[in-house]
Amino acid sequence: MSIVVHHHPFTRAATVVWMLEEVGVPYTLQYVDVAKGEQKSPALVALNPMGKLPVLCDGDVVVTETAAIGLYLADRYAPERLAPRMDDPDRGPYLRWSLFAPSVVEPGAMAQAAGWAFKPGQAGWGEHGAMLAAMEQAVSGGDYLLGDRFTMADVIFGGTLRYMLRFGMIGASPGFTAYAERLAHRPALRRAEAKNHEIATAHGLV
Repeated sequence: MSIVVHHHPFTRAATVVWMLEEVGVPYTLQYVDVAKGEQKSPALVALNPMGKLPVLCDGDVVVTETAAIGLYLADRYAPERLAPRMDDPDRGPYLRWSLFAPSVVEPGAMAQAAGWAFKPGQAGWGEHGAMLAAMEQAVSGGDYLLGDRFTMADVIFGGTLRYMLRFGMIGASPGFTAYAERLAHRPALRRAEAKNHEIATAHGLV
């Protein structure tokens, strides 16, 4: 049975297409018109009570949240290639950077942009400068987060960084820019971007 992704090309579901292209398994994209609020339909809310995209269905398995989807796909369909084994020393850094994007980078960037008042020691994303320094260190040790080894962590973390660079949510430092450019050369990312653009065009979004 083909994997089904409830999808809109201008949501985080676009990153899931990249994930699936890297994994290399068959999948179907089910377009959801977010402008009409279809993500809040009873059928989709039954799959994801948040009423948000992406939603991935793999047979009877339902996975939401982009990072969770990436980790699930890598573990199930590309172990060792895109996901370090459980006993691999790289497993720790792999999980760290996979979850750093949604739990630190996204709220940290939003807090900085919105000027939220908070005590860094009480917020999970901490201090903005420390967050940027950690990110710089992560992308400076080699071509990818695990040195010369590309993993699903690069899709999760890298997808977030590429989005924020594109919209000016994070400064385009030389390290960030070079890392994003390396990711841009991934054939799977190019295929995913082409598919997302094709869908956007077909629905009059561009």
